[in-house]
Amino acid sequence: MRFDIITLFPSTIIPFFQEGIIARAQKEKLIEIEIHDLRKWTTDKHHIVDDKPYGGGRGMILKIEPIFRAVESLKQKKKRTRVILFSPRGKTFDQSFANNYTKFDQLILISGRYEGIDERVFQYIANDILSIGNYTLMSGDLPAIVVVESVSRLIKGVIGSEEEIEERVSSKGGFKEYPQYTRPEVFTSAKGTEWKVPPELLSGDHRKIKQWRENRTQIIES
Repeated sequence: MRFDIITLFPSTIIPFFQEGIIARAQKEKLIEIEIHDLRKWTTDKHHIVDDKPYGGGRGMILKIEPIFRAVESLKQKKKRTRVILFSPRGKTFDQSFANNYTKFDQLILISGRYEGIDERVFQYIANDILSIGNYTLMSGDLPAIVVVESVSRLIKGVIGSEEEIEERVSSKGGFKEYPQYTRPEVFTSAKGTEWKVPPELLSGDHRKIKQWRENRTQIIES
């Protein structure tokens, strides 16, 4: 799986992918992540990527030309590619989107900034318009990171085997969560109250443990 992120500030994204599981997955060639500066696809000497909006209004709008050239340049031939644009008015990204994206060979993620992006990018270039919540951000950099991490963890070998992934992913497109504990068995709070691990988890009886988890599993549907 290859991820290509188009942004105006690559240096804000690069460090996130240089640590932990994501870094290891790249070294093991399970995934490939490339961060691209949109200015690379400008044609003027000042590398201008934005302009004033037609009809007036505040702020600056990202131009269609460099975005179009970037996407066309990055698309891998004969590969299943999906182009994603982030916007507060997009569909909310959830586990079903993440599951579906694993079917592709390449995801191109467009991170906007400033007041907005030329509407023709929405209409003719992006396959999906996504949001990670009902709030606005200064750019699409954080949403891009969220999508890369969420999809990457579903790639075989990144965090575990297919069986481990299936254990946590719902057949309906959501995911499963259940309470988990670790040492110590008893924790004493500042007020002297003892907070204990459920005895079923300490029993060593795999059937009891499985039943306990099943009874408390919350399926978070997309």
